[in-house]
Amino acid sequence: MTNAEPQDAQDIRISLPDGSARSYARPVTGATVAASIGPGLAKAALAIVVDGELRDLKREIEADAAISIVTAKDSEGLELLRHDAAHVLAEAVKELEPETQVTIGPVIENGFFYDFARAEPFTPDDLERIETRMREIVARDEAIAREVWDRDEAIAYFESIGEAYKAEIISDLPAGEVITLYRQGEFLDLCRGPHLPSTGKLGTAFKLLKIAGAYWRGDSRNPMLQRIYGTSWPDAKALEAYLHRLEEAEKRDHRRLGREMGLYHFQEEAAGSIFWHDKGWTLYRTIENYMRGRLQAAGYSEVKTPQLVDRVLWEESGHWEKFREHMFTTATDEERILALKPMNCPCHVQIFKQGIKSYRDLPHRMAEFGSCHRNEPSGALHGLMRVRAFVQDDAHIFCTEDQVEDETKIFCDLLASIYKDLGFEEFIIKFADRPPVRAGTDETWDKAEASLRGALESTGRPYEMNPGEGAFYGPKLEYVLRDAIGREWQCGTFQVDFVLPERLDANYIDEAGDKRRPVMLHRAILGSFERFIGILIEHYAGAMPLWLAPVQAIVATITNDGDDYAEEVAAVLKAAGLRVELDRRNEKIGYKVREHSHQKVPAILAIGKREVEERTVAIRRLGAQGQETLALGEAVDRLRAEAAIPGA
Repeated sequence: MTNAEPQDAQDIRISLPDGSARSYARPVTGATVAASIGPGLAKAALAIVVDGELRDLKREIEADAAISIVTAKDSEGLELLRHDAAHVLAEAVKELEPETQVTIGPVIENGFFYDFARAEPFTPDDLERIETRMREIVARDEAIAREVWDRDEAIAYFESIGEAYKAEIISDLPAGEVITLYRQGEFLDLCRGPHLPSTGKLGTAFKLLKIAGAYWRGDSRNPMLQRIYGTSWPDAKALEAYLHRLEEAEKRDHRRLGREMGLYHFQEEAAGSIFWHDKGWTLYRTIENYMRGRLQAAGYSEVKTPQLVDRVLWEESGHWEKFREHMFTTATDEERILALKPMNCPCHVQIFKQGIKSYRDLPHRMAEFGSCHRNEPSGALHGLMRVRAFVQDDAHIFCTEDQVEDETKIFCDLLASIYKDLGFEEFIIKFADRPPVRAGTDETWDKAEASLRGALESTGRPYEMNPGEGAFYGPKLEYVLRDAIGREWQCGTFQVDFVLPERLDANYIDEAGDKRRPVMLHRAILGSFERFIGILIEHYAGAMPLWLAPVQAIVATITNDGDDYAEEVAAVLKAAGLRVELDRRNEKIGYKVREHSHQKVPAILAIGKREVEERTVAIRRLGAQGQETLALGEAVDRLRAEAAIPGA
């Protein structure tokens, strides 16, 4: 039926995204609507959104509604493909290994996983067999149907087929929860849905990637399950591109490069903390000195606050209730509980409160390279990216409400400039509004969100929404970098906070002589030094620009005749402020070049008989095939210019 036809009292009116509407005789499904629009859409349709709710394509629409058809081009469609890939994985495992119990199988970033309980461990060969069976299930094009079950009957069913985990999940669901099972072929699984119309809609652009262990419900007191990870994409081209990115990511893994370059190491005696070696610490200090210079130029004062702070302060700030489980604590002889600080903000308020502050003192920008600790689960630790001991490039700006807009603009410009210096041209801004659990009243949140949104929009920079992901005390901007292989990393943050100054009784004196609460702007650019260095290593694949490289140049002799001149060259380079090492070993120059290239040294200055006679150097750049011969003075000037810290 079309929009022009009169609507019968029993018809359903369907509004489409283009603003048009159609009437259909009851009952009608999403599949029917898609087919009425066109055969191409009917073939591509995977699901339907009804008044904002994602549903099965075959599920009937009960009343007038606004709908949209979901295809693989939509984000919801891609998530649906991955959701169903997990269920096809579970069906394949059950067909091949019937004694295996299936537990849960959610969608994750770029893919999916499913956890299984079985006595024998899966092997890489098993993944090949399972993937082959998954393709057979797709080829069968099994219809997928939603079924609503009685709770007790569903529990009894899963217990009868030996699926104790599924029975436990149902038992733990809230009373009154609708119990839905999905049937595909002979396989029946517990799921809220929605699902694809049939297994054939999944296609074959999927791959199983790896096997890992995982505790049931993430609790180490529960049995260990076996987790199979996979990825799924709309087509073979997208899958191939993703697998290529995985290969690139493996080559760039900061954990491997960190070992090979001698930057740092980890060990069990200090899990989650980093042992920085001299080269790694040189890289760290170079970034720290660069950041310190940029912040000083931007009008920040640098402070240092204690690491151990009485729980009383954390209770007053609200962090004790929110972050207690992530805090390391200790008790004194006086039975006072002290916590290693997980963040710096309450301590910065204490500095602001010392002495009387006037409106003339605002904005007051306070920065700290603050050493923080968080009790992360051991299973969550991941190289430099997730640690327990870290340093935040933290700062807080105490200002008036009228100053929020200007401070937001200033910060955005500063952050963009720093990211560019560090090699990141692209970043995304996300606006994260109030989370479900938060401090402060709705009125306070309304004011904070309006203030931050207005300030962000005044910058003219585009942004996306990230609903419900604000900090517990205020909305925030999240700055997401895109690295050399297209991955996104959330690093910088900027938060407007009306709550903490109130909780911790921070004040300033306004023009009329009255006490007023400052607005507290929480901001970070790198996030943490440790994680950002991990991102840098992977972004550059270890081959840092000259100003960041721990060793900027190697002076390597070709024969022993060049030893004295090589020492002179190294001394001149060091005097010019370059980080230089001298290699006079009795090895062939090709061996030396390969070794130092493996260490990602940007420049190798080869010294042979000709260079000694002509007082030149032959410079080999990392990754280049040839070399360039320059007079010593010219080489020093060029390298010194390249090694200059941006903005210095």
